[in-house]
Amino acid sequence: MSATAPAPLRTRVTPGWWAALAWLAGLLFTVLLRLRLPGQQEADVLAGVVFLRWDGLTMLGLATALALRGSALLERRPTAALGHLLAAAVLGSTPLGVTAIPLAQYVAVDVALYVIADRRPAKESERALVLAAGVVLGHLGVRALAGWTAGTTTALAVVATAGAVWLLGRSARQTRLHAEETRGRAAEQAVTAERLRIAREMHDTVAHSIGIVALQAGAARLVIDKRPELARDALDEIEAASRETLAGLRRMLGALRGADAPGTTGDPAPTEPPGLAALDRLAETTGAAGVRVTVRRVGGPRRLPPEVDLSAFRVLQESVTNVVRHSGADHCTVTVDHRDPGVLALTVENPAAAPGRRRAPSGGGSGYGLVGMRERVGLLHGEFTAGPRPGGGFRVTAHLPVPPGDAPA
Repeated sequence: MSATAPAPLRTRVTPGWWAALAWLAGLLFTVLLRLRLPGQQEADVLAGVVFLRWDGLTMLGLATALALRGSALLERRPTAALGHLLAAAVLGSTPLGVTAIPLAQYVAVDVALYVIADRRPAKESERALVLAAGVVLGHLGVRALAGWTAGTTTALAVVATAGAVWLLGRSARQTRLHAEETRGRAAEQAVTAERLRIAREMHDTVAHSIGIVALQAGAARLVIDKRPELARDALDEIEAASRETLAGLRRMLGALRGADAPGTTGDPAPTEPPGLAALDRLAETTGAAGVRVTVRRVGGPRRLPPEVDLSAFRVLQESVTNVVRHSGADHCTVTVDHRDPGVLALTVENPAAAPGRRRAPSGGGSGYGLVGMRERVGLLHGEFTAGPRPGGGFRVTAHLPVPPGDAPA
């Protein structure tokens, strides 16, 4: 059993933890700025009067408690979490002796803004941005109205950073939603394609057998009084074709359900999809229905990809079915040409029917057979033609590309 790779750190650490780490990192950075570190003549920032007094430390402690509480609320109540983090930013800036809320005290707020922009609806995230910017600008306005020095450029830099983080969050949300929508559309297209494939399989499986059944039933009706033994043979063929079709439908539906194991319901076990190996059986059953099928194989047989093998058989099966049901001809020729290593060429042609054998199309002739064959061939990037032959009759041709590397059988 192979071990599952651990998830990346960024996915295992929750947003609340990131916000807490951001606050603590900002607090550490603030303290370091006010200490003379090795190699420095003096600290980068002069410590405020109350920074290291009990009241300053108390305010920093309370601000940290608010920030940690907000971080814990970030995933469950993001708006309340943002409020806690903003209050912590204001309270934590008070003992520093600064003219505006510094960016170090605002990094945790930026984390919350990103999370809200990424996970919450547009109106809620916009309100969060306005609230975050309003607190910074309001703090600046209070200092200006009180006659104190106001760090306008610092405040504007903090607001610009908050806006950039918010835009990144919205972009991440839109990217994720677009990816989900794309996956949804792909899933719908896959379902539609599978339904079309099943419809083609059902049509090809049933149409041929039903055509044979109809032909045999008509023959039995004509001879049942004068030649009952011939009628009995026709009924035997009808029974065999019906059972074979029913077994095929059960296998197909069983594969779709995927619930019952083979043999548990008494149905035949699922088999591989038919291919050109079943061509002789197709000719035999069609011949029993009164239409002789001559199979010609040109060139040495070879192994074909399953999709090419199945599509080739279905095209030939549907073409022969059309001969049985609509042409009135008493025979047809099926040619399978393997000579070109890159193409499998298929041809089904029948002569014109004798005047007495010409049939009217049954059921109105939906035309789905030719459309289905053309679609099958097109999916494999092949060529398909169907039309009258010179001198009468009908011809169907299909050229299916065979990928290189398929060796002779």
